[in-house]
Amino acid sequence: QAQFLESGGDVVQAGGSLRLSCVASVRITGNYAMAWFRQAPGSDREFVAGVSRDGSTTFYADSAKGRFTLSRDSTHFNTMYLQMNNLTPEDTAVYYCPAARYDVQRDPSEYPSWGPGTQVAVSS
Repeated sequence: QAQFLESGGDVVQAGGSLRLSCVASVRITGNYAMAWFRQAPGSDREFVAGVSRDGSTTFYADSAKGRFTLSRDSTHFNTMYLQMNNLTPEDTAVYYCPAARYDVQRDPSEYPSWGPGTQVAVSS
């Protein structure tokens, strides 16, 4: 089973930026649709962004549009990024990068495997 490791989380001030990384134990380009989810304390996991298996289409939650950009490493086929700009305290959460075998899903229950996540904290 594929495993995923997220990194890049940190404490930043509102208006700041972070780039999260996701490294998979297997090749993801062409094999998996990938997504970023986040979970704030006391809240359910929510979809943030996703990319189709072939990399041709990206999807964003309304809260992420215009601020976050998902990209995949063109040389390391097991790596994905989430560039987050203009962060607000509402973005504070643990961020995860699960994979789906076929299509991007916005329901976290559709993803069988989760990494440990990376903590993002945004101060006001």
